Order: sequence, then structure tokens, then C-alpha cells
Amino acid sequence: MTRRQKNIVNTTLRYLVLIGVGTIMIYPMLWMLGASFKTSNNEIFSSIGIIPKKFSIQAYINGWQSTEYTFLTYLVNTYKIVLPKVVGTVLSATLTAYGFARFRFKGKKMFYAILLSTLFLPQVVLNIPQYLLFRNLGWLEPSLSYLPLIIPTFFASDTYFVFMLVQFLRGIPKELEEAAKIDGCNSLQTLWFIICPVLKPSIVSAALFQFMWSSNDFMGPLIYVKTVAKYPASLGLRLSMDADVGFEWNKILAMSIITLLPSLIVFFAAQKQFVEGVTAGSVKG
Repeated sequence: MTRRQKNIVNTTLRYLVLIGVGTIMIYPMLWMLGASFKTSNNEIFSSIGIIPKKFSIQAYINGWQSTEYTFLTYLVNTYKIVLPKVVGTVLSATLTAYGFARFRFKGKKMFYAILLSTLFLPQVVLNIPQYLLFRNLGWLEPSLSYLPLIIPTFFASDTYFVFMLVQFLRGIPKELEEAAKIDGCNSLQTLWFIICPVLKPSIVSAALFQFMWSSNDFMGPLIYVKTVAKYPASLGLRLSMDADVGFEWNKILAMSIITLLPSLIVFFAAQKQFVEGVTAGSVKG
């Protein structure tokens, strides 16, 4: 077999493996999309086929109005929580990471070790002390019920993002900042005009992760959001399941598709920056 033939065989095998793995990975999403257009539970669960026998959008119409409020209310509520969390995460994680990566101060190693140790704390351990803290602050009132979900992100509470940005910052030459200081920039100007443009892929990755995780968060809103009018989509979906004696799965899957759409759009819009950020962080870390 010639070298050219070996390359063709190797390339063909690689593509076959990639197509096979890709099909396995994307099949649940395609099944969910197809099931949302099916007309009954019997048709959904009687086969693993994706294409419905009779195409219908009735599940989307019924699901949209299946609870006391339309699903638009839950979607709007979701992004009232998600967008401030993304802003808070980006600001606080960038400032904190810049401090740990570039400044010398007493106890720096100890504080960084304490910060990293919080990565290993499961959220369930933190739920009770956080709940007591927010209760003492008076943030459990229905009108303030989003504060416990949003405010902590402005204090770099998501340690993973700080760690990720520190790893990326360590790969940026310090000469860039020294040149900026010679030109008269202070620390914040250096961060904004010099570091942030270089750090953009990693910042976009952090924002994207926070966007997707917060959009899917169920436990946080379940603990702190008490009124149905303020429920995000994750609780709205659960509410629509409770509203019927027998679940109409096509309706639930239809609303799940609508809930997923913003995350998919944001992911594909930021895909290039996201891949660069994750790859750069992993290599330079």
C-alpha cells in the first residue's frame, strides 16, 4: 500500500469514528426535537425514531400556556437572573485573577490556596450557611429573592473562573504591562486597555460557562424564589409537569427546546472565542 493510500485509509477511518461519536452525542438532542412534534406519549415512547408520523406544533402552543403564566414570563425571569450573574462574574473574576496573577502582597499564597480550596466544596455543604446569611440580610423577601442568586457573583464567588483566568494571565508577557506603565497607564488602565483585549477568549469562555450554568440552575431558584410570577424557566418547566395528572411529554420537551435555544445561539455565536479560551487555558496552565 502506498503512502497516499495509507493517508486516505487513515483519514476515512478518522472521519468514520468522528461521525459515529458525533451521531451518538447529538442523537438525544435530535430525539428531543423530533419528540416535541409528535402528538402523543405513545408515539414518543413506542420507538426510538426521530421523525414524527404526523408533524404537529400543538405541543408548543399548549406548552406555552400550560401554567398560570405564559412561558415567556419564565424566560424573561431567567435572563433577569442570568445576565447580571454573567456581568458580575466577568468583572469580579477578572479583577481578582489580575490581582493574584500580577501583584505581590502579604499572604498572597495563603489567600490563593484558600481560594482554590473552595473549589472542592460541594454546593450542598454551602446551602445552609448561605441561606442563614441571606436570611439575616433580609434578602429572602419575595421582592429581593433574586439578590442571593446574583450578588455573590460580584464577589468572585465562582472560584473556577478566577483559577481559569489566572492560568491564562500567567501566559501573557509582563513586558506588555511594563510598556503601558511607561506610557503612563495606571493598573486599571493597564488591565482595561492591555490585558482585557488579550484575555478576551478566556473572558468569553467564563461568560459562556456562567450563562449556560445559570440558565440550567434549578436548585438555587428553588431555594430562594418563592413566588410563581418570578420563577425562571427551570422552575417553570417543573411547574408545567405538576400541572397535569398525566405528563404530556411532547409539551414538556417543546418547552425544553425553547429554553435551550438562547444557550445554543449564544454558544454558536461565541464558539470561536470559547474554543480559543479553553484551549489556551489548558495549554498554558
